[in-house]
Amino acid sequence: METRLLKYACEVYRKQSFTQAAKALNIAQPSLSQQIAKLERDLGVRLFFRDRNKVTPTPEGIRFFKRAEHILQLHEDLEREMREQSEGATGDLIIGTTVITGGHVLPPLLQSYQVQYPQVNVRLVEESTETITELTVKGHVDVSILSLPVEDSRLTTKTMLTEPLFLALPTTDEAWLPEGLTRQTPSVRLEELAGAPFILLKRGYGFRQTVLGLCAESGFQPRVAYETSSIQTALSFVKHGLGVTLVPEMVARNNTGPVYLSLASKPTRTLVFAYHKDRYLPNAARSFLDLYDRVTQESKRH
Repeated sequence: METRLLKYACEVYRKQSFTQAAKALNIAQPSLSQQIAKLERDLGVRLFFRDRNKVTPTPEGIRFFKRAEHILQLHEDLEREMREQSEGATGDLIIGTTVITGGHVLPPLLQSYQVQYPQVNVRLVEESTETITELTVKGHVDVSILSLPVEDSRLTTKTMLTEPLFLALPTTDEAWLPEGLTRQTPSVRLEELAGAPFILLKRGYGFRQTVLGLCAESGFQPRVAYETSSIQTALSFVKHGLGVTLVPEMVARNNTGPVYLSLASKPTRTLVFAYHKDRYLPNAARSFLDLYDRVTQESKRH
């Protein structure tokens, strides 16, 4: 069985369309249909149900594609590993991150990386935690930056850093703020904000779950006034008196406007590098992780 035919069939499976798959593969649609029909004859099973609007896998097809995608991943990993034996750290490095994190930790690191490895083309994928996790599992991202917990057992992690979380408050005195709370308060108990409107990241972002979890530990469910996919938008809303939110230290340090107070429970979040534990980690990704270790050690010495 040719890997070319596996690739064709898996593309149809992903696109659920012969037409869209043919475009992605840059081949003629009739030719693709003939190749898939040949594969089905050779296997002695039908892989797809076909109708005018959609192509869906048969039960036999679902079992086939689960194994076929794994075979293609192994084939791709083997080719890449053999090629890199002589070429070193070259090609593409695809890094996945959420917007809340990438803009704060990546710029200085990538600046140093591209000086040392100018032959590597770095591509950045910014999505929700849920999407980044899925892309990393599927091999579309080499290494991602996520916060713990990383719930998919197919990923392995390497700790980056742990940082405290802060409460962001508006600079104006709002009616829903707890009585006696001032901007000079050394720390605040989160349960004191149980009656305040909260501004949270949208579903699918790991930091949203972090905030909800901390509120639950404090004995309340927050009243969500607004949801956004941008931490900068959330902080702008806080600044204008529309609610409160929680932010990591790196965000608080780089965003003026709201008032930031420590929380009495001293919550933290831990960032990690995550990558597929059963797939080949490219040299470009290994070099990226090694550089982070060197930069971190140098900063500790100074």
